[in-house]
Amino acid sequence: MQGILTIELRKLLFFAHHGLHAEERKTGNEFEVNLTVSYKEPASTISNLDDSINYAALFEIVKKEMDEPYDLLETLVQSIALKIKDSFPETKKLRISVHKLHPPIPQIRGAVGVTLEKEY
Repeated sequence: MQGILTIELRKLLFFAHHGLHAEERKTGNEFEVNLTVSYKEPASTISNLDDSINYAALFEIVKKEMDEPYDLLETLVQSIALKIKDSFPETKKLRISVHKLHPPIPQIRGAVGVTLEKEY
């Protein structure tokens, strides 16, 4: 019986310029990204990278999108999900969360974030 394999990228840290306000775009912020991408296990044993989803390629997709400023984290996670599905059509499920580690909210101690889960 075939199972589901999941590739995970955890606690990826980026400095980026996402935000609705001009000051956020100017000064930037630290972000943490967590990503899981699931796909159907191949019928045969995985013996090379072509039989899997390359986590280095996933990282490059995330990095490229993090380099582009977005007004909203919601838009960012949607764009990352679309790019992953386009690059890896075998994706059956993904979950991506992006957290702004130092949100510009007076007296807040903690992070804010957005999570998107999709099944195909």
